[in-house]
Amino acid sequence: MTTADGVDDLLLAESVRWAVSRLSSRLRAEQPGGERPLTRLGASVLANLAHSGPLTASKLAAIEGLQVQSLTRVLNELDELGRIRRSRSAVDARQQDITITDSGQDALREHVRDGNVWLAAALRSSLTDAERAVLEIAAGLLRTVAESTSATGDTPALSRGEGAAPAL
Repeated sequence: MTTADGVDDLLLAESVRWAVSRLSSRLRAEQPGGERPLTRLGASVLANLAHSGPLTASKLAAIEGLQVQSLTRVLNELDELGRIRRSRSAVDARQQDITITDSGQDALREHVRDGNVWLAAALRSSLTDAERAVLEIAAGLLRTVAESTSATGDTPALSRGEGAAPAL
């Protein structure tokens, strides 16, 4: 499916997906974490709490594209480690507001530190100033794509500022 400007959307999608997948794998390898490392989902939950403030389990599940039951084990583990705090929602007493604690902030910062150090060095050593500027624009565009609804319409749209936020 080539657009009017000559871009083949399927080839572009394949290229972007491959690049994001490879970068994601490399970042996971570069961020071993400390004594109690975060899982990918645990890190994502903490990142969303850090950047979006208190959220309910149902809101976190929607952001992650999961059922609430699928988050239960992760939330319980984060709670047991003191990385999140749950409190009764002021809006709906049947729900809990979940917030990140100082310990959770520390764990998240530690989780991404090594990956960020590696990525910054790799960007500096392999790209020109102009290429890094283009990449900064591309990062914003990728966030926009990640927040859009799917072509099939079965994924709920997230408003600006929601969704998997940058970890730090």
